[in-house]
Amino acid sequence: MTSIDLNADLGEGFGRWRLTDDERLLSVVTSANVACGFHAGDAATMRRVCELAAGRGVTIGAQVSYRDLAGFGRRAMDVPPAELAAEVAYQIGALEVFARAAGSRVAYVKPHGALYNRVVHDEEQAAAVIDGVRLADGSLPVLGLPGSRLLALAGQAGLPAVTEAFADRAYTDQGTLVPRGHEGAVVSDPEVVVERSVELARSGAVTAHSGARIAVRARSLCLHGDTPGAVELAHKVRARLTEAGVTVAAFA
Repeated sequence: MTSIDLNADLGEGFGRWRLTDDERLLSVVTSANVACGFHAGDAATMRRVCELAAGRGVTIGAQVSYRDLAGFGRRAMDVPPAELAAEVAYQIGALEVFARAAGSRVAYVKPHGALYNRVVHDEEQAAAVIDGVRLADGSLPVLGLPGSRLLALAGQAGLPAVTEAFADRAYTDQGTLVPRGHEGAVVSDPEVVVERSVELARSGAVTAHSGARIAVRARSLCLHGDTPGAVELAHKVRARLTEAGVTVAAFA
């Protein structure tokens, strides 16, 4: 039977400001990518989300980022490899404290925003992320784009490499994400997002921005929590997957 994980970016707030509806999304997803303080999230938010996730049996993952609160981690940055590795390990370690306190653990790592896109092709930055993961825990799975340098280096380092897809993001013919600044980069029609979710889970393929069919084989499907109507859309995606005979379950 076909199975897929549903993940969402959670804890994306800071102080009194909250972007994601963490409690409601945690009733839908099977894995939570928790912001670790560098692009969003603070200590109280991390603790709260970990407690909510643990209480619902949702797997906790560390969403690591460049140090860029002002730009929400979406601005290109050049960080020396040794510094980036240390910052990745730092973020994982911070979240692990709260995950353990909630009776759970950090079960995987996923880069965010500009770092996520950078490590698709950038060997040096990808290697730094892997070094940081190994520094924090030498057995943690790494979640990323199929065919990325990040996942290739994770495999070489003996870390489980987990492929991810996006139903609400446009793809290039090369299987990478269309940059957010480009027209049509984000798929906004809820019904299209739902159908793409089923298509990705069942056939491992999706229609690229050009109209071409491309292979995108993934073990996890990301549902963005910072878009309008995110919770309702997540419910629709999960319901349609179940109707299509797809088992929704965490990969870790």
